[in-house]
Amino acid sequence: MDIKEIQEQLITRHRDFIHDLRPLNEAEFSYAPEGKWNAGQQADHIRMSVKPLNQALMLPAFVIRTLFGKANRPSRSYDELVDRYRQKLSAGGRAPARFQPKGCSYGKRVALARSLMKQVDGVAGKAGRFSESDLDTLILPHPLLGKVTLREMLYFTIYHVGHHGEQVKSNLAKRS
Repeated sequence: MDIKEIQEQLITRHRDFIHDLRPLNEAEFSYAPEGKWNAGQQADHIRMSVKPLNQALMLPAFVIRTLFGKANRPSRSYDELVDRYRQKLSAGGRAPARFQPKGCSYGKRVALARSLMKQVDGVAGKAGRFSESDLDTLILPHPLLGKVTLREMLYFTIYHVGHHGEQVKSNLAKRS
């Protein structure tokens, strides 16, 4: 994907996620099987994971390069990145404590959705400041995947929201 498609996918996938949460009633929004996150927690986790990327993209390329170095390999494709993430999850990988959601009450769901989209809009806009070359040479740390290129981090962000959207749907399907 080039930067324009990445930007479009970031916005579209996150809007779709929020759109899918909108019709949930309070019981559905708050429901989760034992040991799983409810819809509000899923949304809060997504917001918490997008926020540091939004902050990192405020930095100029030379600062990112100075802080984290540069890639020593080509960027993985979207599918390769998704496969690597799934492998990490299968091996027991979980969100670190700082990305563990505390919860979101039903009454705060609209504010959470606005906050999430503000972060996503920021990421999409700021990503456009970087060249295609920057996307493949700048690296950022990911808590589960290690050092990834900026392109891979954006791919992850696109996939991640859909992954959690599917978890919400799966949890609700198990509801008795």
